[in-house]
Amino acid sequence: MFPVSGRSWRTAAALLPAGAAAAHISPAASWLPGLRPLLFPGLAGTGHVRHIALTFDDGPDPESTPRFLDVLDRLGVRATFFVVGEHAVRHPGLVRDTVRRGHELGVHGWRHDRPWRPAFAREAEEVARTVRVVHDLTGRRPLWYRPPYGILTTSRWRAARRSGLRTVLWSAWGRDWTADATPGSVRARVAADLRGGGTVLLHDADRYSAPGCWHAALGALPAIVADCREAGLTVGPLHEHGTAPAPAAPRPAVPEHVAGGC
Repeated sequence: MFPVSGRSWRTAAALLPAGAAAAHISPAASWLPGLRPLLFPGLAGTGHVRHIALTFDDGPDPESTPRFLDVLDRLGVRATFFVVGEHAVRHPGLVRDTVRRGHELGVHGWRHDRPWRPAFAREAEEVARTVRVVHDLTGRRPLWYRPPYGILTTSRWRAARRSGLRTVLWSAWGRDWTADATPGSVRARVAADLRGGGTVLLHDADRYSAPGCWHAALGALPAIVADCREAGLTVGPLHEHGTAPAPAAPRPAVPEHVAGGC
């Protein structure tokens, strides 16, 4: 779910001194999907011109995520799933199954919250904690970070860098989190911004959006993949997209004081 009103931004800014608010929130300007591929191509996930990176946010969810995995199996497509840490630890078998089926996992934060106040220490601990959970469950260390709601702040960017993750948002989305989303509307919305080298955002869960809205994304998925293939584009995860991960941070990805208590 992504709606962020101007009133919400004003309320958040009012809680902080002007300079601190500007420094904290200014990276969130990259949220604007129309400008992002032009001004921040790396952040938009721009990759090989004949490839589309398919990504999903907000899981894992035991009701909906397996259905996406089944459809992707039938389509012969692999994707990147940005998982929320607190849900990953509740559904470890589903996390392992996602990787077993050939998909990769990215970090979507430990919780799905909005970052109105600077909180680098907390953000760093929660990103590192999610990295540790993914690694412990799958034996693979994630490479990618996408902040909840796509709201990138200075604290979140620094937290991702500290854990050696590259932050990636998207260049096309289905607006599949709304109550009125349909398979047709999701497909059309993705197609409007779909370009070779783009990164597509969909959602495999509805915890933070309209109940049941994931059905629209699921129903649109075969057509979206077909549209890509008809355009001569291959579809796959971010690690096949030609967007190099950020170099590992010199400090440990998961500090000792964060490693326990997951």
